[in-house]
Amino acid sequence: MSARDEGKPPVITSPTNPRVKWLVSLRKRRVRDAEGLMIVEGYDELRLAVDAGVRPHSLFHCPSLAGDAGQLRLAAQLSAQGADVLELGKAAFVKASVRESPDGWLAVVPTPGQTLDTLRLSDNPLLLICEAVEKPGNLGAMLRTAEAAGVDAVIAAAPVADWGNPNVVRASKGTIFAVQVAAASSRHVADWLRLHGVTIIAASPQTDTLVTDLDLTGSTAIVVGAEHAGLDAFWLEEANAVGALPMVGQVNSLNVAAAAAVIVYEAVRQRGR
Repeated sequence: MSARDEGKPPVITSPTNPRVKWLVSLRKRRVRDAEGLMIVEGYDELRLAVDAGVRPHSLFHCPSLAGDAGQLRLAAQLSAQGADVLELGKAAFVKASVRESPDGWLAVVPTPGQTLDTLRLSDNPLLLICEAVEKPGNLGAMLRTAEAAGVDAVIAAAPVADWGNPNVVRASKGTIFAVQVAAASSRHVADWLRLHGVTIIAASPQTDTLVTDLDLTGSTAIVVGAEHAGLDAFWLEEANAVGALPMVGQVNSLNVAAAAAVIVYEAVRQRGR
């Protein structure tokens, strides 16, 4: 052993190592909820999270998969910040990974999320409310849209998929750490919006009014619903207005993430950003 390697933890090579088993256990929501931790996998996603101020609990990396020697500076940076940095052999890393083609970077970080009362709103906020969305990929895609469009926060109402799901992180390309997120019951969310004077716009095909005919220039919350059932009647009753997308084909709705993107950018267009 060289002097440079003295004190360095040994490489974890076994897929049955307790650390690897712990990483696998974090795929389960009950474990994530109990520990308040989640996995971020992928160099780009981890880099964005760190740049957004996230401080990983631990980092697991596999140099033989990472490939880019320049990326290893991130390991040194996180180690200096107090993260537990461990090297995994390829077999152990593949076992821990949830990706088909892992890039050798995986970190455990605190699960993001705030209470509604701690969200920081701009003077003229634009919010995206996702009611009972089931698919993590859709939540992640909406986060990516929200970050690009400058949305103040994304709120899961009556949440089904959780913010800590690894596929939310992957679909969001790490933007879950760059956008404020929260979760609460639909009743709590609606009351909070009313308290802050935010206009509620429900997205639903059950109206002849188009979203392009609605005023989205003021404090606005756009509410979209679950993939199959759409918005619950609760939100249609609570909304200040209900808007539909122009549909000229044979289907009457879009994927929830696509619909949210269209409406959010209609708000951006009206606001002249």
